Amino acid sequence: MSESRTFGSQLLSGLRRLPIDTSLLAPLLALLILLVVSSLASEFFLNTRNISNVLRQVSYTGIIAIGMTFVIIAGGIDLSVGSMLALVGVVLMYIVNAIADPVQAVIMGMLGAVLVGALFGLFNGILVTKGRIAAFVVTLASMSIFRSLALYFTDAGEITTRNPLFNNIGGGFFLGLPIPVWTFLAMAIVAHILLMHTAYGRHVCAVGSNAQVARYSGIRVQRVIMSTFVIAGVCVGVSAIMLASRLNSVSPSDAGYFYELDAIAAVVIGGTALAGGRGSIWGTVIGALILGIINNMLNLMGVSPYLQGLMKGAVILAAVLLQYRRNT
Repeated sequence: MSESRTFGSQLLSGLRRLPIDTSLLAPLLALLILLVVSSLASEFFLNTRNISNVLRQVSYTGIIAIGMTFVIIAGGIDLSVGSMLALVGVVLMYIVNAIADPVQAVIMGMLGAVLVGALFGLFNGILVTKGRIAAFVVTLASMSIFRSLALYFTDAGEITTRNPLFNNIGGGFFLGLPIPVWTFLAMAIVAHILLMHTAYGRHVCAVGSNAQVARYSGIRVQRVIMSTFVIAGVCVGVSAIMLASRLNSVSPSDAGYFYELDAIAAVVIGGTALAGGRGSIWGTVIGALILGIINNMLNLMGVSPYLQGLMKGAVILAAVLLQYRRNT
């Protein structure tokens, strides 16, 4: 018995020395098990078209979850991202429809969406830092504000475009994969480098661990927190581009509906601590994939859509409980 314990402790010690993030092992193992179970549960799961659809759907919320990772690691939270996506999407469609030249319309619309998303994120960040209001309260209020403005500007109706090039962005393919999937992957790589290999990323983690100590260390805490909300806004802008161009329309009443739940769930499932201070972009990517596969399997198995929220909630609770047990 003592020899087996010694071997186990040596194995764990060896794993810690490996140049891999061991915090990813649990979500990665969960993803692999889920893939095996899903492939056995439904003969349609491994269908190429189904996998492509799953990855495409995951990319919309996954892009937002990348920005949410920065916010949560810094000790905040953003409940407004779903409503923000609807409003950014409306602004995007207005810009695309206002410019006659199709190429210019697409370019200006994309730039406008990213800029407007960043400004909305800055709005949240200023209220949190300068206004000294809890992020939960600020983003809960802005969630209502953004959705209300999106409905007002469109009279609660769907806004569409006839631009012949716009659909090629979110609806196009590159090397057999949808463009939103490549966008998701590219943003994950950039975000991983920013978080793990720059001074800014270390500052974000330091602020989330202990803002007061970070302030004594010379880190501009308010600026760091504000910047994380801006990053989240930029990610929302990119996701709005992908989603609106895929559908060639935006419905302000249901665009981005419950995306904040999916984004937070992906971050938590991926191992990022809700209390802040630590997290991983690749963990968030894995978390988004896990959620996407669960949703897909529920649909393939004919489970009522009214019960899908139950499953998401159960997964979030399980992830938080595992974090709590690991920390204690």
